Amino acid sequence: MPNVLNQFVFNCIQSFLLGLLQGVTEFLPISSTAHLKVVPYLLGWSDPGVSISASLQLGSAFAIILYFRNDLRIIIKSLYSILNHRNFFKDDNTRLVTYIFIATIPILFIGLLFKLIWPDFSSSYFRGLFFIAIVSIVMSCLLAISEVHGQKKKLFSDIKLIDIIWLGISQSLAIFPGVSRSGITLTSALFSGIERQTAARLSFLIGIPAISISGFIELFNLFRTSSTIDILPTIIGVISSFFSSMIAIDMFIKFLKRNNTFIFVYYRLAFGVFVLSTL
Repeated sequence: MPNVLNQFVFNCIQSFLLGLLQGVTEFLPISSTAHLKVVPYLLGWSDPGVSISASLQLGSAFAIILYFRNDLRIIIKSLYSILNHRNFFKDDNTRLVTYIFIATIPILFIGLLFKLIWPDFSSSYFRGLFFIAIVSIVMSCLLAISEVHGQKKKLFSDIKLIDIIWLGISQSLAIFPGVSRSGITLTSALFSGIERQTAARLSFLIGIPAISISGFIELFNLFRTSSTIDILPTIIGVISSFFSSMIAIDMFIKFLKRNNTFIFVYYRLAFGVFVLSTL
């Protein structure tokens, strides 16, 4: 019994720390999935797996919904307007709803496709540390290039449909660990000439459906296959992910008001090199 209790306490502490890690890294352009893979490896913990990692995203989803609750109220009202009047581009609010829907299609399609034709993807080479390190280095270079060459002048009213299609396709690449959903969408937005704060806000909002759907599906699978004692640590992780996500979202948006993203370029480059050095 003491061993069972000790393991349970350890699982709760581990989930709490992984939730903090998930929340901090989900909305920064540094890849939460990569960190949830690398940090346990460095600490000698077992890989939390895709289901746990995705479930922890629910905390991030709840946080972004709460943080942008005023925007979401407007979005919901605009959705009713679209359904009633069949006008997808009536104003900025209906455009935002349309953009979120369009940007979500590619990642849902790719995610479903991978589930059907590549069921063992979660244990494939593409989730290995070497791949994560290389991808992190490549993404740091792409973010740097987007900062240097992106015009960063477009406000929301200037965004075109092709920009959103590009964002949606880019977001679907986040299925590969190390890419970073927020990182690839922010990079794509900067390449499209979108101003930093607008790019970050758009990146957060278009990510709500994908993060939420993925999190709920994996959490449901955990409830279906796990015992009560296994589920409680996951719930603790979701809660810690929620609070750390709230802090990360607020700090990142305020950071981009006055700063560029090169600190994340340097971090991702160093992260990738460091992971390679440990192999």
